[in-house]
Amino acid sequence: MRRFVTLPTVAYWLRSVVLGICVIALTGCAATRQAWFPPVHPESELERNRFQVTPGADVIGRLGLVKLEEGDTLPDVARHFSVGINAISAANPGVDVWLPKAGERITLPLNFILPDAPRKGIVINLATMRLFQFKENGGALTVSTYPVGIGTKERPTPQGPTRVARKASRPTWYVPASIAEDHRKKGDILPAKVPPGPENPLGDYALYLSRSGYLIHGTNKPASIGLKASNGCMRLYPEHIEVLFRDTAVNTPVLIVNQPYLIGQRDGVLYMEAHTPLEDSGTSELARIHAKLKSFERASARTLDWDKINTVQTEARGIPVPILELRPGAEQEASSPLRIEHPAALYGRPELPALKLDAWYVLVGDMRDEIEARRTAAIINHQGPPIPARVLSKDSSYRIVAGPFSDGGKARDAAKRLKIDLDIDGIVIEPGRTI
Repeated sequence: MRRFVTLPTVAYWLRSVVLGICVIALTGCAATRQAWFPPVHPESELERNRFQVTPGADVIGRLGLVKLEEGDTLPDVARHFSVGINAISAANPGVDVWLPKAGERITLPLNFILPDAPRKGIVINLATMRLFQFKENGGALTVSTYPVGIGTKERPTPQGPTRVARKASRPTWYVPASIAEDHRKKGDILPAKVPPGPENPLGDYALYLSRSGYLIHGTNKPASIGLKASNGCMRLYPEHIEVLFRDTAVNTPVLIVNQPYLIGQRDGVLYMEAHTPLEDSGTSELARIHAKLKSFERASARTLDWDKINTVQTEARGIPVPILELRPGAEQEASSPLRIEHPAALYGRPELPALKLDAWYVLVGDMRDEIEARRTAAIINHQGPPIPARVLSKDSSYRIVAGPFSDGGKARDAAKRLKIDLDIDGIVIEPGRTI
């Protein structure tokens, strides 16, 4: 049996969220209990990326709720609805990232408390892995927001002010010496530069920051959005970087902050949003937000529910939670989920090509556990650039096969990437051999 590992950066195991409300329907003298669900809305009614910022408001957007279908993965749902894997995982603890159950109702975390920062240019909150682009037009303020992937613990994304120094479409990647050395240790010799194309990790668009060596760019690994997976740059889904590139001028200010705990107001309600802090920042950030809340208590002469605040902080689901009604009858509709119909197709979901007798394949391995085999195939399918993989049942075992590939070179390249990226030892299978 060959060795397998799952993606080291996807270490989230989530619990399902099933939202249902029971109401008592009175008929004559008898009471009967019946299940009730809110109506299903077309997905166009759930705003994903661009919002008006109401004067005095700090909260934008609204939660969504979608029922999963067979074959869905959380990375595919996350990309379709413009959220990162970190956000959809935290909002749905206990749900399997790669093999969620059909019929599970998934919360779409599409309301946000704006970062505590000046509302101009681009603001990136590392703790929430979210980018906010502010624009003012005729006195009206709008914000466009996108999930991002950020630097690893070893190569973190730096904080502080910077600016967009220049822009490039179809950029060439000049490989830094430190990254080339890391790959060399794995047996992967990188060229001095990588031209535009599917192998280029910068994707099709890049914003070069005045802080040398750091970029906001696209990616050929969309399943990494919402993860600490880069060498310090901030990466966006390909469809988002294209819009951001077009909407961002050279010299636009960029501020990078780290705010895992956020508080804000909207429509007479005070909200709190909590995320799992990045390394070594939890204590100081918690002290900062507690000081703000205590200051609010003194200024408003209102007593906060600190048990509820501590629960929001501990659960860290990344969703704005109402913690205080600032005026009687304040509207809280925006904090309740909007039930959305399942899309006809999830944007960006990997499609498996048909099997071919005259093609090359990579045998990833055999497993007795069908669930683990399907999970491994799903992870491989979401590599970037794509490596198609499927599970074939044979003699009470489950064989994971990657391919088809048009020639032996492509099959060997795929096997090499599986080893480097996932520590999987694959066997290249020539055309005509049984798989």
